[in-house]
Amino acid sequence: MTSASELRSGKTHRDENFPVASWIIHPRHRALILAFYNFVRTADDIADHASLPEREKLDLLDLLEAELLGHGDSQKEAVMLRQALAERAMSPRHALDVLIAFRMDVTKLRYETWDEVIHYCRYSAMPVGRFVLDVHGESTSTWAASDALCAGLQINNHLQDCGKDYRNLDRVYLPRDALAASGASIESLGEARAPAPLLNCLHSLAVRNEALLNESKPLGAVVQDFRLGLEISVIQAFADRIVRLLRVRDPLSRRVHLNTIELLAFGFGGMAGEVARRATGRRPVSKPVAGA
Repeated sequence: MTSASELRSGKTHRDENFPVASWIIHPRHRALILAFYNFVRTADDIADHASLPEREKLDLLDLLEAELLGHGDSQKEAVMLRQALAERAMSPRHALDVLIAFRMDVTKLRYETWDEVIHYCRYSAMPVGRFVLDVHGESTSTWAASDALCAGLQINNHLQDCGKDYRNLDRVYLPRDALAASGASIESLGEARAPAPLLNCLHSLAVRNEALLNESKPLGAVVQDFRLGLEISVIQAFADRIVRLLRVRDPLSRRVHLNTIELLAFGFGGMAGEVARRATGRRPVSKPVAGA
């Protein structure tokens, strides 16, 4: 069987829409978070591989799970995460949850409703935030706001990459009922520019996702770790900017990502806001979303 490492896309933690174990996070946590990221990235790349047969994808995901649980040592990402978790006496539960999502990616190509997409996010995105919170010793009471943030980040990504996902993988995360309500067809995702019905659907989903991201605003106020609070503020600033772009841009014809200047500006802006909030003790206020 092919080694999972050989199927990596080349994407690293530096290529994400949000910081992963950045310099903001305390050094004692970075290696464990990066081990988790590399495991998840490897599994994701397996599920997204354009030419690998379905059965082989599922077998490789099963192998990653087995070795994460201690049954073998042939897959380095699984072994490294297993060892890193053992050093902290932490459970592999969140990594196992993410594997559920990647198996879904292999076998499920369409989603009927927003709730189905959120169910997917329950396994693809929410465990990542929960893991980082657990690494920092935070209370499970932080999970609800974290879940909203992680799901919002995932849906931002779905909207950004909707054309590429359809063309390369025949995978569509846009809910069928939302497409139907706008009079849009799935096939229009293959066009170079979104027709008006599809663009209306994409913008309406961005509005809905902005409301979801708004539910995550209390997260920085409830985490105890100062540096983690700063990291969350940066992630929220990036997510907010991207979703605002998605509300007005066409992701089929225009790349919806932040450039270096925007990353710096919104990153430092987010950190400054969090420092000021902690200094004054004020709690974040959820903003109403126009058109939601």
